Amino acid sequence: MENPILNTDRPLLTLSIPTYQRSGFLAATLEQLRAEIQALDAPERRARVEVVVSDNASADDTPQVVADVQAKGLPIRYIRNAENIGSDSNIAQCFNTAHGDYVLILGDDDLFVDGGLRALLDALERREWGVVCMRPYGFENDFRKEHPGGTGRDVEFDGADDFLPAIGPLLTLISSCVINKRLVGDVDAMDFRGGNLVQVHLVLRAAIAARANLLMDRYLVACKRNNSGGYDFSQVFVTNLGGILDSYTANGLGAHAIRRYETRLMVAYYPFYLFRQRLARIGDARATRDRFARRLGDRWLYRFWLAPILTLPRPLALVWGGVATAVGRAASGDLRRGIAFAWNRIRSTR
Repeated sequence: MENPILNTDRPLLTLSIPTYQRSGFLAATLEQLRAEIQALDAPERRARVEVVVSDNASADDTPQVVADVQAKGLPIRYIRNAENIGSDSNIAQCFNTAHGDYVLILGDDDLFVDGGLRALLDALERREWGVVCMRPYGFENDFRKEHPGGTGRDVEFDGADDFLPAIGPLLTLISSCVINKRLVGDVDAMDFRGGNLVQVHLVLRAAIAARANLLMDRYLVACKRNNSGGYDFSQVFVTNLGGILDSYTANGLGAHAIRRYETRLMVAYYPFYLFRQRLARIGDARATRDRFARRLGDRWLYRFWLAPILTLPRPLALVWGGVATAVGRAASGDLRRGIAFAWNRIRSTR
């Protein structure tokens, strides 16, 4: 099948990095990108990748970090905001200003694994996709040593209704989802600000409009573990996310697909975060229970799988939450990642 996107003069892929006050992480991300782009087999292929840094008025040495990597030969289009416009606006700006047919909004502390960019370009050149989702893994110190291993496979989906339940929580992770900008249509990503999930709107629009979407079910992106925050988990990933999903039924997203998607989150995603909240005694427990109950309270899976983590006495809740997390991760295909995480933790304490 001919890929119409390959017949354009635009970059095939824009890697757009929003950043604020994290020059050390940004430097590592850009250096790995430079190595990945230089490793591509032809100058024409390297030219099809655009790199953008959208700096939200950082007061650290971010401008110098960018200049240093530019001097080493990596072309970077550097956008520096005159003032901090907020995280949502900066992410929206990353998408709006991208020149590529596809856009990956890459976290400033996230990295392609060795050969990951080449694998992504191979997929993008094969045919036109709405969304390409790459499986990530978390790392703490050395992303190479902490790679979970395994090869995985590429899984193609017709439309969005089967694709979204398959990718589960990766829908919300900016560094996992490569978005076909042409299929998103003539929209201003700034219109999606306010819920900490700008990218979810963009992914949904592209996935629904596409004839095919792709899950690259192998670990291609390394994400710095526990390196973000400043939001209420249940507000963003239960209330806000649920509202966004419901709003796209008018665009063709099936109600059954939303239900299957939320089932996936209840099994494999929510248990860990509720377990962590009880373990660390963080967050507003009552508000968390209320948000989950309003959105999912009529689901037996919520009542018998998640609610005990929220309502049992803390010692029992932690046991239940630990078991639910382990079972959910195994059921979602992330058992290898969990084992790798545990092994790296043990090794680091020796």
